[in-house]
Amino acid sequence: MRWTYYAASFALTAALAGSAVAQAPAPAAAGPAATGPVAPQPAPKLAPLQEGVVATVNDQIISSYDLRQRLLLEIAMSGVKATPENIQELEQEAMRALVDERLQAAELKRYEVKVADSEVDDEVATIAKENNMTKDQLYAGLSRAGVEPATLREELRNRIAWQDLVGGRFRDHARVGADEVQQTLARITAAASKPQYLVGEIYIDANRVGGMDQALNGANQLVDQIVKGAPFQAVARQFSSAPSAATGGDAGWLLSGEINPDVQAALEHMHTGQLSKPIPTKDGVWIVYLREQRTGGGANMVSLKQAAIRLPADAPQDQVSTAEKTLASLQGKLTCDNIEKVDSAGGVIGADLGESSVTELAPEFQKPATELKVGQVSSPIRTSMGLHLIAVCNKRMVGADIPTKEQVESKLFGNQIGMLERRWMRDLRSAATIEMRN
Repeated sequence: MRWTYYAASFALTAALAGSAVAQAPAPAAAGPAATGPVAPQPAPKLAPLQEGVVATVNDQIISSYDLRQRLLLEIAMSGVKATPENIQELEQEAMRALVDERLQAAELKRYEVKVADSEVDDEVATIAKENNMTKDQLYAGLSRAGVEPATLREELRNRIAWQDLVGGRFRDHARVGADEVQQTLARITAAASKPQYLVGEIYIDANRVGGMDQALNGANQLVDQIVKGAPFQAVARQFSSAPSAATGGDAGWLLSGEINPDVQAALEHMHTGQLSKPIPTKDGVWIVYLREQRTGGGANMVSLKQAAIRLPADAPQDQVSTAEKTLASLQGKLTCDNIEKVDSAGGVIGADLGESSVTELAPEFQKPATELKVGQVSSPIRTSMGLHLIAVCNKRMVGADIPTKEQVESKLFGNQIGMLERRWMRDLRSAATIEMRN
């Protein structure tokens, strides 16, 4: 799987226009300026360039020219304005990106991974097309922003090659079992009637930036820039460490109970169109933009089978007790596969009740049908018709935005690939000799 990092990095959806900033538990009222396509701006006024080496990564150097070019590219691609308050953080992020790139370049050389010029051309063409530009117009815009076209091309070349290497190295190591897919899908289905949030996200990894204080400081500056007009999607592409950075921070629909508790607490107190203030969590800081929310919906469908003993509503208690003992003795032996074939001795009759909405079931069946997991069998249930054991054989939600099994599997697989990639980069940084020079 190859991720496209810069496609549409200038172009944004109009849905982000007019978003407001919120802070859990109470949302604030301030709002950023309307967002739209980000065109490369003239180069910001920076301190005169001092030629020289600013860092070494193992045996590879990072020059002051390299750092200045990456800083200008970062500013052009994100729409963030360089100010005296944020220039140091922007430069540090540019340096972190260059260090990572040097570490990746060494691995690419070791594994002999190369990218053809035509692949880079295609990526540049995609960026230009998404912004209603030709390649020449894109290059001209970058030049006005002080960025050499070669800087963008080499950055793209490294990213394409790196994702090819990551995919090739870890594709066979990532394992998503059928049970994991089924359990995840069951959780999503069970949560489908709870509040849901369509979210844009930015994640600042505290381990990558040097600690929680640095992550919080960087997140605060990003929020300030977004409020002032920097497009959320472009900022997410450039600064977020979440896998969703590749799609401009689009996290899709998130379900209550499937979200980081700290992030969910913030979302519960936000309104559509609001941007959160930084949300500290265990390993980093999140910024979330609430694009849309809904209460959930659809119908919970359940497939049931039963083993039952007919008893009139006015049956004597001793008959009820005897029937309860008979069914209780069978409960641990019954499954969806054999319950219809239950021995009729003692008046027990097996039957397939089919599929129906939980709300359409007999009132006595609704709670166990909701609470039991697929494959479980209830304790004896008394109704006016008799005593029943019900087996829950399938559950599904209709009329709600439930992903398919294939979509769940793909997302879990992508998460594993992303985790393995982050672990690899962490190990490369730990093993590297990195020297920063003043």
